[in-house]
Amino acid sequence: MSFRRLSRGTALESTVRPSAGRVEPVGDGWQAEGMAAQQDGSGPDQALTETALVAQVYVDLSLPHLDHLFDYAVGPQLAEQVQPGVRAKVRFSGRLVDAYVMELSPTSDQPRLLPLIRLAGSEVVLPPAGRRLLRAVADHCGGSFVDVARLALPPRHATAARAQPPVLPPPAPPRWRDSPLAEYRAGDGFLAALAAGGAPRALWEVAPAASPLGDWADGLAAAAAATVESGRNAILVAPDAKDCDRLVAALQSRVDPRRVVRQTADLGPAARYRGYLAALAGRAQVVVGSRAAAYLPLPELGLIGLWDDADDSYVEPRAPYPLTRDVVALHASGRGAGLLLAAHGRSPEAAAWLEQGWLRPISQPPAWTRRQSARTQVAGQSDQAERLAPAVRSARLPHDVFAVIRAGLGLGPVLIQVPHRGHRRGLFCRDCGQPLRCVCGGPLVEIGWTAAEPTSAPSSASGRPGGRQVGRPQLSCRWCGRSSADWRCLHCRSQRYRATTTGAARTAEELAQAFPEVTVLHADGDNPLPGLPDRPALVVATPGAEPTAEAGYAAACLLDGAALLARPDLGAGPSALRRWWAATSLVRPGEVGGRVLLVAPPQDRTVQAWLRLDPAGFASRELADRALAHLPPAFRLASLQGEAAALAEVEAQLAAASWVERLGPTADPGDPDQARLILRCPAAQGRDLAGLVRGLAQARSGAKTPGAISWRLDPVDLF
Repeated sequence: MSFRRLSRGTALESTVRPSAGRVEPVGDGWQAEGMAAQQDGSGPDQALTETALVAQVYVDLSLPHLDHLFDYAVGPQLAEQVQPGVRAKVRFSGRLVDAYVMELSPTSDQPRLLPLIRLAGSEVVLPPAGRRLLRAVADHCGGSFVDVARLALPPRHATAARAQPPVLPPPAPPRWRDSPLAEYRAGDGFLAALAAGGAPRALWEVAPAASPLGDWADGLAAAAAATVESGRNAILVAPDAKDCDRLVAALQSRVDPRRVVRQTADLGPAARYRGYLAALAGRAQVVVGSRAAAYLPLPELGLIGLWDDADDSYVEPRAPYPLTRDVVALHASGRGAGLLLAAHGRSPEAAAWLEQGWLRPISQPPAWTRRQSARTQVAGQSDQAERLAPAVRSARLPHDVFAVIRAGLGLGPVLIQVPHRGHRRGLFCRDCGQPLRCVCGGPLVEIGWTAAEPTSAPSSASGRPGGRQVGRPQLSCRWCGRSSADWRCLHCRSQRYRATTTGAARTAEELAQAFPEVTVLHADGDNPLPGLPDRPALVVATPGAEPTAEAGYAAACLLDGAALLARPDLGAGPSALRRWWAATSLVRPGEVGGRVLLVAPPQDRTVQAWLRLDPAGFASRELADRALAHLPPAFRLASLQGEAAALAEVEAQLAAASWVERLGPTADPGDPDQARLILRCPAAQGRDLAGLVRGLAQARSGAKTPGAISWRLDPVDLF
């Protein structure tokens, strides 16, 4: 887990209190926090004597106690150029730093002001809607305005800023009526409301099917086109560049392609900044992008669409760690815009909004979904299969897998989904049972094999069948990086081992031996594959890296389901379900022979939800269990970790906040000087928890209290 480091500060002030009344998870607007303008105490000889205006700015410094507005004097030479929302340069504590101009006023209550040095461009990069959103996100996450601004704003590119925008002809009329979204219950009403200028909010449960009814990109594109029909604009957010490409392609036939702006990091700084300015200037009807696009203050915003809100790519790794799902909800609420979350299932957080009535469902019954999707089954789920092969439920590649592969190869390509990349990890000596270690003490992992040599006996290390070309396994240390094929167990000197985790690369090697006449392809994050033609092939891929087959996969096998479900993570079940449904959506419907086999414990409720294609039932039970356990989204959590003495002091200071439950501090098993403290409260008081943590950070930062502490609200890897 990555955390934001708190500067050293004072004890928590006793004035922090929960606000009265219920606080909703997502509000309908944003209220500015009163901030007193302060100055940095510079001497009078640096003050500006001739002042035309006063600029209230945020200085681009991450110290929590500096998260408020500062007054700077605007001289006559800049008075006609400065505007709210522009970047500027100011002097703060003797240093020249970046700043964002928020407001202009004729006077200040400060007796002496430093001058605004210069403007960093004349472009208004933060119009009023953008400034309100960044402040709302910062308050929601307990962070600072400038930290959120770094996440939202693309770096300035001078050449792109000076470029003359092209003159565009009038846009072509949008087309939105023939849409897969309209085939779902309440989908046509949602589109009609957008086209009429409304702001509906909904969760679209997309059928996991390789057919037009499962085309989520075309459904989101149609919703954007309906918004354009009303004279407004739309933002569509996807997890990665591949999904953004799919959205852009779907928009080609629905809105004027010249009015679509793409905002992803792979474009480069010039194209990204040019597109950002074009969107702010109103030259874009639809913006498509990844995380940062959710912040774009598009004028006349009518809709924000988000595909797969629970995707790991939406977890921001930088402070203050906002989740994209929360950003789009705050953005849509503050702008009075519509919101469409689309996914194959229901994340617990989206399901909670459904239960509260903040979102409405767009879905079909599970029976309808099963008819549109591939036929699903679990390996070894029949009693007959277990009698024929008693170890079928414990085997990684049971007989059912080979049967599905052989049948699928007769119709087209077959997908094999493996949760982990690489070869094999978690290696143990087969003779003495001890973990395999390097001479430095680090754990060993399998990274490949040496050149093959003929053999007539099974390989003792790998268990490969005899009579094949095999070599020596190549092992590498995860600590020092040393690799060798000449290794032995440090305890018994054996060269036999077993693995707890087998990756996609090793699985591809094993299947290539089992099916020597078939092309075996391997895809992961480092080795992406383009789309596949409709001919027999085996594709071994990690979740999210599966290439799209031209006519859909004939079959799919989802391996290592038990390993996914056994992860020590609160979201292990919902995350596994997401990955399985994503793979199912790439397979042809069952009526044309599509089959998906899952190798996982058939009695697990997550497996049963996948088998029934029932996201609503699974989400309802998951929410009830989490509420009983006082876990998110029914409760909101904050995680603080750092020096044990500092956390003990913080825990004592929080005693007055009786509405907050404190878990810990608990010592770090690897370092007794480090500890962790969990703060927990009902979701209705979530904003108060964010304010509490923010006040703690500011107090410690301002007074430079010894003891560094890291914090994070809504931690995604709680356990």
